Amino acid sequence: MQETTILWADDEIDLLKPHILLLNEKGYKVKTVTNGMDAVDAFKSNYYDLVFLDENMPGLTGLETLTQIKGINGDVPVVLITKNEEEPMMEDAIGSRIDDYLIKPVNPKQVLLTIKKLTENKRLVTERTTMAYQQDFRTLGMTLNDNLSHQEWVDAYKKLIYWELELERLEDAGMHEILTMQKAEANTQFCKFVEKNYIDWMKNPDKAPTFSHQLFKKKVFPKLESGPLFFILIDNLRYDQYRIINSIITEYFRLEEEDTYYSILPTATQYARNAIFAGLTPLEMEKRFPGLWQNDEDEGGKNLHEETFLGDQIKRSLRKECKYSYHKILNIDEGRSLNDSVNNLLKNELNVVVYNFVDMLSHARTDMQMIRELASDDAAYRSLTLSWFEHSPLLDLLKFLAQKQVRVIITTDHGTIKVKNPSKIIGDRNTNTNLRYKQGKNLNFTAKEVFHIRNPADAQLPRLHVSSSFVFAKEDSYFVYPNNYNHFVNLYNETFQHGGISLEEMIVPIATYGPK
Repeated sequence: MQETTILWADDEIDLLKPHILLLNEKGYKVKTVTNGMDAVDAFKSNYYDLVFLDENMPGLTGLETLTQIKGINGDVPVVLITKNEEEPMMEDAIGSRIDDYLIKPVNPKQVLLTIKKLTENKRLVTERTTMAYQQDFRTLGMTLNDNLSHQEWVDAYKKLIYWELELERLEDAGMHEILTMQKAEANTQFCKFVEKNYIDWMKNPDKAPTFSHQLFKKKVFPKLESGPLFFILIDNLRYDQYRIINSIITEYFRLEEEDTYYSILPTATQYARNAIFAGLTPLEMEKRFPGLWQNDEDEGGKNLHEETFLGDQIKRSLRKECKYSYHKILNIDEGRSLNDSVNNLLKNELNVVVYNFVDMLSHARTDMQMIRELASDDAAYRSLTLSWFEHSPLLDLLKFLAQKQVRVIITTDHGTIKVKNPSKIIGDRNTNTNLRYKQGKNLNFTAKEVFHIRNPADAQLPRLHVSSSFVFAKEDSYFVYPNNYNHFVNLYNETFQHGGISLEEMIVPIATYGPK
């Protein structure tokens, strides 16, 4: 390991010789100077991992020296050593971007601890995190081979996301590779689990996880009793993306409940989000709203009637008057416009807001080279989502609601997965275009690569034709037509898609926040 170099400036440096000798014995290389000007000159001519500055030196003071050093290289940590514990001096030091301070007289253990904290913290955190994941890896591996329940699958997925976010901070490609392999294995097992149970879940809701069409009944309506409630659906928001933005939301709100639910199949906006607002399965929607439900072959938008569906569900479920609003935000201007009128919404019992941005972002990633490069992997996709959220009208809305002591539910309709494995399929000209599921007549595919539902009604799905069936892509595969194979692969490989079966698409967050 490369030797850690330290610059120490103090006009009484001779009194610190015991400290210097100890650091040398511990393997640190220490350069000493007796004034601020010499410290700046030394800093200009050599690289140092850490700087100690005496606050009260003749000539340039410690704070003045600090300012010059930070101007040369602001990334090198600087520690101020002072006799002065007065608050104004400390505020000046913090304002000058001090990294730590020690009060004289300093003892050798304090110095060593400070050095380790500022120069070895990353290495120590890496070692501890890697060791902890290695221990958990074995436990997780055994767990994934058990006959897990739907809740145990949620717990396993959350654990994988926890480690993904922890390991993301480390520069250890080997650990990332191991986790990626473990996530892939988890998805393989999860897809088998869904294939085995999905039809039974649709037939026996009491034995099933909470699904999209049960979300309002189970998770939202029971919370309407205590003042106005904002239900905010950020479409296409995976659990890992939610974990990233949650750290910002909790600066303004208290997290009351973090939960998950399962998206119905197909994990596509047309099916999953309509099911949320209607409180019905797609098959039930087609029967109840024959003039509004849009099948895959039908012309026109597939999510144009959410407000109507929501109103109908409120009447059916609550059986009493409920003052509510519905807003769909498609761009920044619409978000700002909602924020300008939000005071009027505080009189409602329920306010529903759909934010379409993440969905647009993920679809745009397929078509726009710039977005494709910005979201090159899961970590970059999370970062892009965080950047959007931090500068979005949605965050401004949440800050306002926090001030008004309003409760908020944040959720999504389904997640996405980065697809890597093309799966060949043949269908007629009317087969839908989604890359993760197909509905049509006489579909030809590789059976082991898909979840095939021969009778759509078994999965509470409408049937387009007498011979129509559904097939769903599993894990990280996507459907391509053999006669256009290379074109599809070049266009869609390693893009984020949804509609099929994976942990990322099906297990999605719902969180309730209350005033702090």
